[in-house]
Amino acid sequence: MFQSEVRIRNFRSQLRKPSMEVKFEEKNEGNESLVGNGQPYLSQKLGNWKPEANEKAEPSVKQEANGKCCDTPRKMLNTYSWQEIQSHKQKADQWLVINRKVYDVTGWANRHPGGSQILNHYAGEDATDVFRAMHPQLDVVQLYLKPLFIGELAPGEPSQERNKNSQLVEDFQELRRKLEDMNMFNANLGFFFLHFAQILILEALAWLMLWHFGNGWCITIFTSFLLTISQAQSGFLQHDAGHLSIFKKSNWNRLMHKFLICHLKAMSRNWWNSGHWQHHVKTNIYHKDPDVNLLPLFLVGDLQAVECGKKKIKYINYEKQHLYFYMVLPFTMPIYSHFLTVWQIVRQRCWEDVAWISTFYIRFFITFGPFYGIFGTVCLIYLVKSLESPWITYVTQMSHLSMQMSREENRDWVSTQVLASCNVEQSFFNDWFTGHLNFQIEHHLFPTMPRHNYHKVAPLVRSLCAKHGLQYVNKPMLKAFGDIVRALKKSGALWKDAYYKTGKHDEESQT
Repeated sequence: MFQSEVRIRNFRSQLRKPSMEVKFEEKNEGNESLVGNGQPYLSQKLGNWKPEANEKAEPSVKQEANGKCCDTPRKMLNTYSWQEIQSHKQKADQWLVINRKVYDVTGWANRHPGGSQILNHYAGEDATDVFRAMHPQLDVVQLYLKPLFIGELAPGEPSQERNKNSQLVEDFQELRRKLEDMNMFNANLGFFFLHFAQILILEALAWLMLWHFGNGWCITIFTSFLLTISQAQSGFLQHDAGHLSIFKKSNWNRLMHKFLICHLKAMSRNWWNSGHWQHHVKTNIYHKDPDVNLLPLFLVGDLQAVECGKKKIKYINYEKQHLYFYMVLPFTMPIYSHFLTVWQIVRQRCWEDVAWISTFYIRFFITFGPFYGIFGTVCLIYLVKSLESPWITYVTQMSHLSMQMSREENRDWVSTQVLASCNVEQSFFNDWFTGHLNFQIEHHLFPTMPRHNYHKVAPLVRSLCAKHGLQYVNKPMLKAFGDIVRALKKSGALWKDAYYKTGKHDEESQT
């Protein structure tokens, strides 16, 4: 009896011992990217213990935030200089810094739900702001960080690398805290419900038109336009779910994302995650942002055009790329995107995506097969995707293609996103037509923020940019569309100049 009481007392005293966890001072909101698929790894590190719910993880996080938990005295922690951290940026050896804490993420990279490339892109760097931007629920993510923690920045080291604007970083972090206090990261579910209802109503209306009037050419064309609008709006809504900006729980966002992108769009969620998150963390950075690596079809930006010209790369006559851009537009969704979807599924064996995507075709053939037959329904799908392609291509390219593109310069988070993005003027139509991606600057700075709040935070972001001399670009929509073609034309001209000048120089040197 006495021994059992002693064991209970010892157990209680162990429970009261604070654990060695990472301290976060930010306000906790929600969850994702370092969480989810990595649960097995966490179990290996922490034994059989798993958090049953957020409320059980939350007390330890609050204790950390108050600075009350530390098994090991601070003087016993390993400390590192930036020079040492920056030497650990190879694929087989990856360290990064979050809130002055140093983490070895080498073993975690392949389990990272956002893809291993993202951690590799930030290896050897301060990732505080990008980490906070991508992970809305810190109390859960905290559990996955704990076994990766290896030490801190040395006391004399700055919080960011010396080439970054520390005052801009501090002001941006203060702005984020202010927006959290203003509840700008809380979604209005009614807003998203109306957008979801719009998609379903358009599809239902397309079916009713065929059922009542038959499948004549005029009705088919009108039906195709209705389905095109539904598909485009589905694309914008899946983008919201993919960024975890609809529900507070990430599991609900992930389920909604699977339904929207796989069932309604017939595209792979894993493919979208792999490419889109890289685009967000390293926007317009060559060899890191897949959206600016469009070879062999297009050359984008100044550096890539000149470099390919000097290397005598000529898959196509890039001088004419601004012209054949219009020819390619109808094929980006039905051919290019679906080819990448199939490639991703086969390469990573994403059989769950196959099951979800198959429901898209089952539903389409059940709904429209009686009117058009199998071949006619396939043609209808291709027609709708071809009509949707220019819409989505213009919207997704208008805010980045004409902006600055560069090699890795390790800028701070704010500068990277603002210099690589531009906005399009606000109006009710522009907001609807672009899925609020006309606020691309705000979206890239706060990717988990519900899009209906972008217009509220835009003035504050504009003021921050003005204070630090960052150009905040806001264009009319038609000008933004035209800048896509003008940017391609400029890149083509730079390629031509470098290509033929290099050739003449070589001929002259030989003679």
